[in-house]
Amino acid sequence: MKLLFIFLVILFFLPCFAYAQKPPSSKASGGRYTISGYVEDAGSGEKLIGAHVYETGSLKGTTTNIYGFYSLTLPSSDSVEIAYSYIGYQIIKRSIRLQSNQHINISLNSAIVLEEVEITGTRIEDQTQMSVIEVPISQIKTMPAFLGEVDVLKSLQMLPGVQSGGEGTSGLYVRGGGPDQNLILLDGAPVYNASHLFGFFSVFNADAIKNIQFTKGGFPARYGGRLSSVIEINVKEGNMKKFTGEGSVGIIAARLTVEGPIKKEKTSFIISGRRTYIDILARPFILAASEGEASGGYYFYDLNAKVNHKFSDRDRLYLSFYTGDDRFYLRASDKYTTGDGTKYEYNNIFRLGWGNITSSLRWNHILNKKLFSNAALTYSRFKFYTTIKIEDIEEPSSGEKIEESFNLKYFSGIRDWTAKVDFDYFPNPDHYIKFGMNNILHRFNTGAVQFQFNLSDGTDLDTTFGSQGVDAYELALYFEDDIRFSRRLKANLGLHTSGFLVNDEFYYSIQPRISSRYYLTDNWALKSSFATMTQYIHLLTNSNISLPTDLWVPATDIVKPQHSQQVALGIARTIMLHEKKYELSVEGYYKWMQNIIEYIAGANFLDLNADWQTKVEAGKGWSYGAELFLQKKTGKTTGWLGYTLSWTNRQFETINLGKKYPYKYDRRHDVAIVITYKVDKNIDFSANWIYGTGNAITLPIARYKSINDFANYWPGYEIEYYGDKNSFRMRAYHRFDIGINFHKKKKWGERTWTIGVYNVYNRKNPYFLYFGVDNRGDPALKQVSLFPILPSFSYSFKF
Repeated sequence: MKLLFIFLVILFFLPCFAYAQKPPSSKASGGRYTISGYVEDAGSGEKLIGAHVYETGSLKGTTTNIYGFYSLTLPSSDSVEIAYSYIGYQIIKRSIRLQSNQHINISLNSAIVLEEVEITGTRIEDQTQMSVIEVPISQIKTMPAFLGEVDVLKSLQMLPGVQSGGEGTSGLYVRGGGPDQNLILLDGAPVYNASHLFGFFSVFNADAIKNIQFTKGGFPARYGGRLSSVIEINVKEGNMKKFTGEGSVGIIAARLTVEGPIKKEKTSFIISGRRTYIDILARPFILAASEGEASGGYYFYDLNAKVNHKFSDRDRLYLSFYTGDDRFYLRASDKYTTGDGTKYEYNNIFRLGWGNITSSLRWNHILNKKLFSNAALTYSRFKFYTTIKIEDIEEPSSGEKIEESFNLKYFSGIRDWTAKVDFDYFPNPDHYIKFGMNNILHRFNTGAVQFQFNLSDGTDLDTTFGSQGVDAYELALYFEDDIRFSRRLKANLGLHTSGFLVNDEFYYSIQPRISSRYYLTDNWALKSSFATMTQYIHLLTNSNISLPTDLWVPATDIVKPQHSQQVALGIARTIMLHEKKYELSVEGYYKWMQNIIEYIAGANFLDLNADWQTKVEAGKGWSYGAELFLQKKTGKTTGWLGYTLSWTNRQFETINLGKKYPYKYDRRHDVAIVITYKVDKNIDFSANWIYGTGNAITLPIARYKSINDFANYWPGYEIEYYGDKNSFRMRAYHRFDIGINFHKKKKWGERTWTIGVYNVYNRKNPYFLYFGVDNRGDPALKQVSLFPILPSFSYSFKF
């Protein structure tokens, strides 16, 4: 089987090598020439991703890639008009005498008026890809924010097909999948835990982000390793023309971003940081509540940095870095002296922390007018640790000091080292070819405990038990072609192949991908897709929210890789209504999942005496439904309406007697309305309204008196009998948020006051349910809610 895999890979990549080896030529056969270059923001030099470049007569064109590069090959002409467009920017049209290959870099100016911007050739129905959504960062930053903290992932929760993990959390459950099935890439490096404060905030600082692309189905062949979604986040490159900055101060955190040229038009940088000050605010309360000396608190921080250097029009180098941590600490000390003069000192120290580091080194090279390459080295690390340290010191008035200590440390995590190369090939306007490969070294630490004793009698112990780490290797190769067969029919055809080696076990997967667009009429497009996905890593979790104790583990000879197949069918069109442009899409999907895992009953990450492989069970899942998305991206009023109708089920051999049951996040209906209105140049208003069917839960359906010996020691003890798993529903979740921004120009730049209200009508949304007693002492089902109405404010500035 291994030889078959290798043979298929070689056979699959022969065409790629043929494309790459083709020598550059200044003139293509048949009198065709190539226009290529970069499209950038005129004010900052930032490259624009997905800008449209097309010939106005035939409307044949292309889009810029993730680095802003484009290549368009057309028949020779004495005069050809090329248009460059991007949402929110003014269109530029150039008349060109096309008698030779030309390199043309274009700078687009932001639209400075509030009216609609003319955008031609960017209709949603033109795009081959379905189940892909881009939300402008400018729109995310104007949306109402929880406690005033702009959050990228929470904005994605309001898209159709996406659900949150619970009240206020930033977790994503996409089309019935779990949080481990989302591939989150920050400048190409995977982020394994994207949450701060147990999921209430994400790790992404919106001030540092250039763009976000969210893919939930119809995956192109270049993506792999996850089943449910790809969230591709790119950090700004840094202003090439001048020094600028922005920041804000809110009720729980502050952030600051500075960017500018190191050498104008050659080298730029950006540094962006954020830190909470919850620990500083809580310090007086901790001191007041303690009898001895005490200190403690919790905070998190994020730091992004990036350097971008242009060697020439053909070569560019990017180095980006991110680090972020959550830290909780508590120290309690007590000192006293007895009557005989003996001094005693006790120190108790507790620390809990988790965080990410990612880094990317990328080299862009234009091999010729039609072939673009990106080579990258990335590193990603997530770690979790908790430490407990106890110190006892006894100092008699006469005699030697006696010191004893006890240390316990638990740690887990995952590290990735990745080398990859990607190629973009533009043979002509009817083909856009991508191919490449990557190799990943995973290092898993699935939980270990370290004990250290230092006793007064000379006894010392330092031992570690639990997992000592597992290495695994993952290789992937892909090829895809965005083909225009005719004016009506366009398709993206691709193949993703991958292999995974862990210990002596080798898995491989061949994953065909296809997306297509067919014009039913000039305005309505029918879209379809099919994708198979394989995931070689799993996330073990006991909780309903994202916790740092969740463990990343590899597929093994016992625990198989996860697989999924997804089909989708939909329609799309751009609607012009009263000279305003709206994008409408309606999709139906069906997804199968195999080898998804859950802890068996009673198992958890703290049971280190048992191998994690013996604590889990593999099962399968299904998710299907329909989604509607209506979006307006430009003008005074922007926003979207999203609606999801869905069903999601799971089945495991030893759970629920082997019967199929609803997934916890099986929500029949999910609605989100997001509106931003620009009152004038100084004031803008935003509002969100969210509704979702209540989560599925398991509750006891009967109680009876215990007849065993335990009842003799606890009179009235009752045993609860549970019916089918997740057969009850919480109350529906809904919430209304508002925000208003007041902008004012200053001599030094611009300042903004933001006032927001979370949960305006004070809805008591259920977080979890439990059985207690009412005022008469009778059993009663009670609800715990987290957040009532919460006002917030912040001060932001730009210079």
